[in-house]
Amino acid sequence: MVNRSFLLCQRRKPVYQLREEGVGVDSSSTQHTPTFPQRSLRAGQDMNSKASFERWLGSQPPSSKSWIKALGQDSHTAGRLVLVPSSVGDGGGQEGGEVSLSEVAFCLGEGDDSAVSPFSLCSLREKLPTGTYALRGADGDVAEPDTAALSWAIGGYSFDRFKSKKGDGGEKDKEKEDRKVVLAWPAGADKGRVTAAAASTFLVRDLITTPCEHMGPQQLEAVFASLAEEFGGTTKVVRGDELLEGGVTVHAVGRAAGVGREPRLLDLTWAPAGSDAESLPKVTLVGKGVCFDTGGLDIKPAAGMLTMKKDMGGGAQVLGLARMIMSQGLPVRLRVMVPAVENAIDGGAFRPGDVLVSRSGKTSEIGNTDAEGRLVLADALVEASSEMPDLLIDCATLTGAARVALGTDVPVVFCNDEELAAKLHTLSGSVSDQVWRLPLWEGYRSQLSSKIADLKNVGAGGYGGAITAALYLDEFVGEKAPPSTEEGEGRKKEKLPWIHMDFMAFNTNSRPGRPEGGESQGMRALYALLEDKYGSA
Repeated sequence: MVNRSFLLCQRRKPVYQLREEGVGVDSSSTQHTPTFPQRSLRAGQDMNSKASFERWLGSQPPSSKSWIKALGQDSHTAGRLVLVPSSVGDGGGQEGGEVSLSEVAFCLGEGDDSAVSPFSLCSLREKLPTGTYALRGADGDVAEPDTAALSWAIGGYSFDRFKSKKGDGGEKDKEKEDRKVVLAWPAGADKGRVTAAAASTFLVRDLITTPCEHMGPQQLEAVFASLAEEFGGTTKVVRGDELLEGGVTVHAVGRAAGVGREPRLLDLTWAPAGSDAESLPKVTLVGKGVCFDTGGLDIKPAAGMLTMKKDMGGGAQVLGLARMIMSQGLPVRLRVMVPAVENAIDGGAFRPGDVLVSRSGKTSEIGNTDAEGRLVLADALVEASSEMPDLLIDCATLTGAARVALGTDVPVVFCNDEELAAKLHTLSGSVSDQVWRLPLWEGYRSQLSSKIADLKNVGAGGYGGAITAALYLDEFVGEKAPPSTEEGEGRKKEKLPWIHMDFMAFNTNSRPGRPEGGESQGMRALYALLEDKYGSA
């Protein structure tokens, strides 16, 4: 039975479709078209430097240049909004005339302020006067139409589900409600691609930002079901004690959460309608779904627990990526697996020193109960490897060590295929969703050795934690996973191409287009890789 309290996909349109004013409307559309004319918005590569700004300023009529100079806006500063008036009315632009707005120039710069950044236009919604705007470049065309449209779209995201009052009803709220700032679709923009990227970003953010009370294993299962129903996929769920039939690690980590919040392994499969699924490349996505992490008996300090609703960020991200794949009809046979648990504490919680048996039969000695994510991923990776997909990708908020290495914005990736890793790195830069590779350094594998089990779930030295965590997962991927009885004893598996992404999944402070809370990181890069590798619909 579906619990309606968590159905974000039904409660909030941004999860599956953009707000009607999200990206904008076609200039030919009458929906949401104000009565005033469309205004030119200059916010491209011709506005990203002092020289380009001066060229634009030099092209303005004398009256506009005088106006801009009088306002002190005649120099290039990234983020500056320059309003260019046109004069109408009996006064002919002189005293007594009525002044209206004809063009807006928005100064860009480098990094997040550059024309190729999906965050460059995110602040414009709050800055621009009411109106309909059309992007213009130096030659009339917009150099990065998809990026510009996506930037505008994600700049409209907000999460107010738990706000009992949407403002105080005062003048500021009324003014905000009356404001309609719309961007016409830039010429050349791929509406389907932009809408899919924005809606998937909203989905990931919503899932991560929602507190565990409203986004536990049961609720995550229902989101799985909603996605499958939306796009014609099928789901299979193994819950509670049923998990014990195929390895105990997911069950062990999640069994302390209590009735109604039992651990479960979520499994979704999909192929484009009308396709021969068995003939398509197999892509499997696995996401860590720890809906809240107390640390277990090795409990976290209070400060370390405050953001632990984000520990299912890997599960949220693979759902967002799956949504992009399914909505765009990528020609693949897709499988998505999320072990959904809460790492809680009670008398039945797993303990330091316990030895757990995985789905593959490998045993792990528990060195720390707060290294639970790799345990639940292990069983999912073994099951994913059982059908030898053409590509296996897992996403997880796995280690603090990855954040120490690269900070909170850049995901760490590990990959056992050099060509695949190089392609992902290149594409991540081209779509401004940068990831960075660290090595699966074999010299550290011995740190996972145990005197009483096959492995220990934490490295012995305390250093290189992101690497030792990835090496632990590697023990359960492809050729490292023992063959099933159906395959026969002694059969050696082929090498399985695998990408492991360790990321933050959270904005620790608010920036334009990135409010504090859940965040997709590396998702668009992974989609670009899949599209490059397998083609589009």
